[in-house]
Amino acid sequence: MPKSLRIGIVAGEASGDILGSGLIKSLKKRFPDIVFEGIGGELMIAQGCKSLYPMERLSVMGLVEVLGRLPELLKARRDLISYFKSNPPDLFIGVDAPDFTLGMEAKLKQAGIPTVHYVSPSVWAWKKKRIYKIKKSTDLVLSLFPFEAKHYAPTQQRIAFVGHPLADSIPKTVNVEKARSRFAVKDGEKIIAILPGSRGSEIKYLAEPFLDTARWLSERIDNVRFVIPAANKHRHDQLHALIAEKYADLKIQLVIKNSRDVMAIADAILIASGTATLEATILRKPMVVAYKMSALTYAIYSRMVSSRFISLPNLLADKELVPEILQDQVKPEVLGPSVLRALQDEEYQALLAEEFAAIHDTLHQEADEKAADAIVSLLQDKGVI
Repeated sequence: MPKSLRIGIVAGEASGDILGSGLIKSLKKRFPDIVFEGIGGELMIAQGCKSLYPMERLSVMGLVEVLGRLPELLKARRDLISYFKSNPPDLFIGVDAPDFTLGMEAKLKQAGIPTVHYVSPSVWAWKKKRIYKIKKSTDLVLSLFPFEAKHYAPTQQRIAFVGHPLADSIPKTVNVEKARSRFAVKDGEKIIAILPGSRGSEIKYLAEPFLDTARWLSERIDNVRFVIPAANKHRHDQLHALIAEKYADLKIQLVIKNSRDVMAIADAILIASGTATLEATILRKPMVVAYKMSALTYAIYSRMVSSRFISLPNLLADKELVPEILQDQVKPEVLGPSVLRALQDEEYQALLAEEFAAIHDTLHQEADEKAADAIVSLLQDKGVI
């Protein structure tokens, strides 16, 4: 066993930072002197990863939106590839962000560096032929969901289902009363959580329709409070300015981070499609999922996507459990009635709780440890350790 392993690792956004930090922690248990460097957020840096480039500069969503940042993103990738080729790590791990990381993995694998891709790209939804590019780019795929492996059968890709860290970190019974006490929730008060996303593009397209929906709901529900967890201080300031300008008449509580506690106290959630919907699922909360992007980006994506669903709870159940409201339908007269149902239909709430509990059980696999085990196995097979 080498005295010290050196791992290159790149994550592109907050959800990847969570996955990367848990994996780093588990690998450090096995190799105390292991070194990580690449791109990471606050959580990965806290675990000792040396970040060579600000992670938030990679966090951009949408085909059109990426174009304005393309020269910067391409230069960052070229610089990282050059750096790792000149200073080869024992292994390179790309955490999600496939448009950025898969290209790196391909170049580094060609240079003889073992590569891992953590989080299977959505080959089951669109661009299914990517499995061939993935096979050329990476030695191992770590998948979060059990249905993904079958889609790689044509290439005999080495793939390991590891489950999802969120399913490991959230207990099956959450102390909701403790969380409600922290937020001073009064008896009879209805809490609706609003999560318009963490990216700038998501705030741009979803914040106002979500807040318009809050106004629609406030006109129909007595004693209601809306709680919005901002992903960081910058997003908090953006949302605070918007609320002060247009929505000061509403009972809105804006907090920084604490999204899990906010969802825990919620009676219903209005949420952007993304990883946060999985957290809401594991917390067994009724939700309405929405997404909106630029018209051109949507026109392109809508012709490429073959999956029936976009939200994780529906994808994992392989049926429609929660409403998915997209693009021009993201408006209060559509969102509002769906949120009302989530808030008031007790039979529907009970059905969701049962279905969501089954999803939690499936994904509870000790993901950080299983991912680390799969990587150790790869390193052994490659003769690195």
